[in-house]
Amino acid sequence: MKIAITTHLFFFFHGPKSWLYAVLLLGLFLVPALTSAQNTPVINATVSGRVTDSRTGKKLTGATVAIKGTTNGAPTDQNGQFGLITGQKLPFTVLVSHLGYKTKEVLVSEEFVDIKLEESSEVLSEVVITSRRRQESVQEVPIPISVIRGPLVEDAGAFNVNRLKELVPTVQLYSSNPRNTTLNIRGLGSTFGLTNDGIDPGVGFYVDGVYFARPAATTLDFIDIEQIEVLRGPQGTLFGKNTTAGAFNITTRAPSFQSGGTFEVSYGNFGYIQARSALTGPLSKNLAARISFSGTQRNGLLYNVRTDKYVNTLNNLGFRGQLLFTPTEQIRITLAGDVSDQKPDGYAQVVAGVVATKRPAYRQFNQIIADLGYQLPSQNPFDRIIDHDTPWRSNNQLGGVSLNLDAKLGPGTLTSTSAWRYWNWDPSNDRDFTGLPVLSKSAATSRHQQWTQEVRYAGKLSSRLSGVIGVFLIGQDLKTDPVHTEESGAAQWRFSQSSTSPLWKTPGLFDGYGIRTTSRLQSFGAAVFSQVDWAITSRLHLLPGFRYNYDQKKVAFNRQTYGGLQTTDPALIALKNAVYTNQTFAADVDESNLSGQLTLAYKASKRLNAFATYSNSYKPVGVNLGGLPTANGQVLTDLARIRPEYVTHYEVGVKTSPTPRSTLNVVLHNTDIRDYQTQVQTAEVGVNRGYLANAERVRVIGMEVDGNLRVSNNLSLYGAVAYTDGTYISFKNAPVPLEETGGESAFKDISGGDLPGISKWAGSLGGEISGAGTFLNEKGRFFLAIDNYYRSSFSSSPSPSAYLNINGYTLVNARAGFRASNGVSVLVWSRNLLNKNYFEQLLPAAGNAGHYAAVLGDPRTYGVTLRYSF
Repeated sequence: MKIAITTHLFFFFHGPKSWLYAVLLLGLFLVPALTSAQNTPVINATVSGRVTDSRTGKKLTGATVAIKGTTNGAPTDQNGQFGLITGQKLPFTVLVSHLGYKTKEVLVSEEFVDIKLEESSEVLSEVVITSRRRQESVQEVPIPISVIRGPLVEDAGAFNVNRLKELVPTVQLYSSNPRNTTLNIRGLGSTFGLTNDGIDPGVGFYVDGVYFARPAATTLDFIDIEQIEVLRGPQGTLFGKNTTAGAFNITTRAPSFQSGGTFEVSYGNFGYIQARSALTGPLSKNLAARISFSGTQRNGLLYNVRTDKYVNTLNNLGFRGQLLFTPTEQIRITLAGDVSDQKPDGYAQVVAGVVATKRPAYRQFNQIIADLGYQLPSQNPFDRIIDHDTPWRSNNQLGGVSLNLDAKLGPGTLTSTSAWRYWNWDPSNDRDFTGLPVLSKSAATSRHQQWTQEVRYAGKLSSRLSGVIGVFLIGQDLKTDPVHTEESGAAQWRFSQSSTSPLWKTPGLFDGYGIRTTSRLQSFGAAVFSQVDWAITSRLHLLPGFRYNYDQKKVAFNRQTYGGLQTTDPALIALKNAVYTNQTFAADVDESNLSGQLTLAYKASKRLNAFATYSNSYKPVGVNLGGLPTANGQVLTDLARIRPEYVTHYEVGVKTSPTPRSTLNVVLHNTDIRDYQTQVQTAEVGVNRGYLANAERVRVIGMEVDGNLRVSNNLSLYGAVAYTDGTYISFKNAPVPLEETGGESAFKDISGGDLPGISKWAGSLGGEISGAGTFLNEKGRFFLAIDNYYRSSFSSSPSPSAYLNINGYTLVNARAGFRASNGVSVLVWSRNLLNKNYFEQLLPAAGNAGHYAAVLGDPRTYGVTLRYSF
């Protein structure tokens, strides 16, 4: 640990823009001094109260009490009580909301307040968010946002992002394993397909204000979630890390000075077991704690006939601990630590089909396997049968610690968030997807560390002016652990054979022949960002924002061949070099840029808010870390550096409340990207996971409609539909699709083609019907809920292919049971109730022999969940 801290400080003070670090660290030391030096205002250290039903006097658990215009808020406990520690001078106003009750503004002028809410089927529960660093209604924010509350996440079984996407149709996630994960919003954010570590994601992923840099984080189980806010479109003026496509803003449940806890266990088919728990309470007058746990296990969904066992299991564990310290009335300090560990026997893909390429007949997949006396174990991918000879391993561990300080200063809040995180990746893959010894070893073991520091000030500066200004720093170190290994087996010669020369059959020529790669990527980023909300009038607001960004990346790449037949014969050496070659290159790149946005918002009435936004943003410069392609035996080192993306974005939206019990929102958007960073496949086996390139220009346009309707106190409905059209406006030198491999050219003009991973139409529709009742002497509500998710067909190839397209599909999820605020809750559930067979992703095998594999969607699953809260 001492070495790590020393290295960290050396990097901070000797890296680029070190003056920013010095200023920042100085600020961190001064914050406590400044706050303690101020004259203590006349305030109440703690404001507490109780929330009850105005008619029955029932204590309301889970009501939200928030100080208006701030980020300070708390839920009520099982006794309907809450506590707020605040630096606000009395009196001040709180917003109190609870599902099925009218939201109420209450002026607090005493240390204890008794709040009574009126039950109403005529009013839709207000959703409060904090994305703009203050508590406010989602319907009043001039940003398209989807909000999913923690109880819905838990009840719907959406325990990770891949399942959450069924509730938010503008979100796309594709994962062939945790490393190779793509998280996109509106089809933009990360490269589609296999991940290259040398570029930054365009969708920010935040948990309690901490940025998670590696895409593997999106495959982890959620732990103790309070709320998830999905912001669509560029958000670089609100968040520390640059986000060109949107952001996931995840909030976990905070420690409470009121004791409480939840225990939950689920059982389902395929041996599914999931356990969750959380405990919270005070340790002293000023110190509270919360500890949370999540564990998920499930048997495999694919059967390996070679090993006689099921693979693609789930084996996930996650822990999170938090301490909340309130030394004074003005300061809140939260120390948090987490670790998540995944050890599945899984992420295997099944051969989904075979394409005839333009290579000679002897180089077609079916002819190759016939010559080797092999046949696939099944021609139907939904038989879920494989015969892979290389064991699959996807050991994925992420964790870290963070320290968050909120200090009330003047009319606003100064926030400092310091964090260190790590990622350890230990995989084994069968990249040929068959039982043949073609690629017998593929293991890209990696270690990643990141350090982030964000300091921002947010608040209401005057009666007409509010906003946020901040500084963000990030350092990353990603390296092989100790090497990435690719190794061929005895059948490689036949798949790589590119001529009729008998030398290809030389015994042992390729058996054990492989490459060992050592690489290291060190990156540093710094940014200053700000957004202001200027109330020109009570109805018309102007929101300008800006961002200055600096990014530096240093990469060292060294790949060396080993093994195979040891020979001095130039002809045999040439055949080996046709499969793997030595490569060494280094790159040192840096960029700085200024971006911003301008939003005009108009509140025509209490029920209608309109906004228009123009923004430009940048995705930082990239570097290739998966090996470079060759031409005429020469490594194309010009591709080591990838130009940054330049994003121009327009958006117009209307948020309405047609009635007190409904919302209806409409957004139109247009995004143009110059020098779009894309991941492309090549027929070269030695270019691991493809390589990065720039498409000259792409465009994504679309429309989104979403709404909620509370028909009565017993029935609520929701729906969302998105139309998204993503097109390569210009990509004149793209690699050919799989079926054109072996043609006259290895490159193709795909201008006008569809971007991968985007369904033109996607939507979700669902609802819940419920009624009050008693179960096991506990009062609560019986309920039945159904969620439907649909998406139309989409391309699963960066270069549009006639074969690598996925048909549209519809999924139906349902659950029913009894829900109590405290005590015992029980529900039965089913996901993919109609047992729909569908592909999540299609991807060619290494070497482009003509066969391609699929990531299969889960079949029908069902089970029961028991929950106890107190």
